[in-house]
Amino acid sequence: MSTIESPADHFAPTERTTPNRAKERVSYEKAEAYRVLDEALHCDFAFVGRDGAPRVLPTFHVRVDDTLYLHGSTGSSMGMGAREGFAVSVTATIVDGLVFSKSWFHHSMNYRSVVVHAQARLVTDPDERWSAFRALIDRFSEGRSDRSRAASSKENAASALLAIPLAEVSLKQRAGGPNEDPADEDLPYENGVAEVVTTVTGRL
Repeated sequence: MSTIESPADHFAPTERTTPNRAKERVSYEKAEAYRVLDEALHCDFAFVGRDGAPRVLPTFHVRVDDTLYLHGSTGSSMGMGAREGFAVSVTATIVDGLVFSKSWFHHSMNYRSVVVHAQARLVTDPDERWSAFRALIDRFSEGRSDRSRAASSKENAASALLAIPLAEVSLKQRAGGPNEDPADEDLPYENGVAEVVTTVTGRL
């Protein structure tokens, strides 16, 4: 996979992270990509199963420095496949607004979306597992791991933990109002942006 030289605060573009269209919406800035990963409450995890069929699983995640950790069951296709390491893709998306246009074609969304390509590994080191699971629980609420019971030996054995290095990453985003065709400007239809906000109403 060929890459292009990039400064330390940016991911290096690759063939897989270089878009064919809407290139102006794509960036490789690490800080902004990490901000999206940290804000998104779930991600979609894609891979090819041992039977050759594609899989996409929604799951909870946490970022620790330059690694993304995903939690799953050891009995699931994700947990079983990871025992040998395998190629994966992960996406995390935040929808910021619904964009209403005067035409069907130009209806859109304002969003921020991160796509990761990587070789996942199953985390087996006890210390790394403990730290990553603690970070996952603390994503619910700061310090929550100290206000809840840690996993038992049985629960720990049933839990798979994947580590995904954040190296081949791209960020795509859209902001602003609808893009109207000039011929549609005088049409008697309303247009504009409806804001979308995810709100957590309580912290325990």
